[in-house]
Amino acid sequence: MGHPKYRFRNPAMRYLITKINPQSQVSEQYRTIRTNIEFAAVDHKIQTLVITSASPGEGKSMTAANLAVVYAQQGKRVLLIDADLRKPTVHYTFCLDNYKGLSNIIVGDALPDEAIVTCDVENLDILTCGPIPPNPSELLTSMRMKAFVYEARKFYDIILCDTPPVLAVSDAQILANLCDGTILVVRCKNTKIEHVQKAIGALKAVNARLIGTILNDSKKRTEDYYYN
Repeated sequence: MGHPKYRFRNPAMRYLITKINPQSQVSEQYRTIRTNIEFAAVDHKIQTLVITSASPGEGKSMTAANLAVVYAQQGKRVLLIDADLRKPTVHYTFCLDNYKGLSNIIVGDALPDEAIVTCDVENLDILTCGPIPPNPSELLTSMRMKAFVYEARKFYDIILCDTPPVLAVSDAQILANLCDGTILVVRCKNTKIEHVQKAIGALKAVNARLIGTILNDSKKRTEDYYYN
């Protein structure tokens, strides 16, 4: 898999705190999360991770993007996949085009080399969603999706998949069953306890390996949000 295209347009990258201010307290919390994931991998290798939440608006996409950055800053070869084939946001975060992406690879319309792009974070490659398909769940359960993830493992140390909320559609469950681990993002004072319980139950129902939860927005400080 090559790194053919680079279309970074917004040098501010205002939402990527780990890129803008790697010495901030928030960035340190992301590195702590990365360390905790590594500890969780003592007995089982974690190379592919699903980042999801119970409901929309809980910070899973920003969590996935910032975790991808701190892994890349550690020197690991990282691929961030926008596997939200319904409401993708990764291309906005990294200011990339979304003409070709995951959906193109799955339907055989593009090779990984043609769809995966680099960004200005060293070691970090991005696979955007691509054109939004009418049948996301069918694409994610396809043999081509499984084959792509299998091949990507050969080229990357860590692969992060940003997915739709668990309680909204089944996409996160599908990918959780395909990947080594799943992280559930919970927004403080926003996510209902019963929703968290339902999301965990849904993930367990497909034998997903839930390695932990991230409590987002737990304390306001000078930054936009704070991870505890």
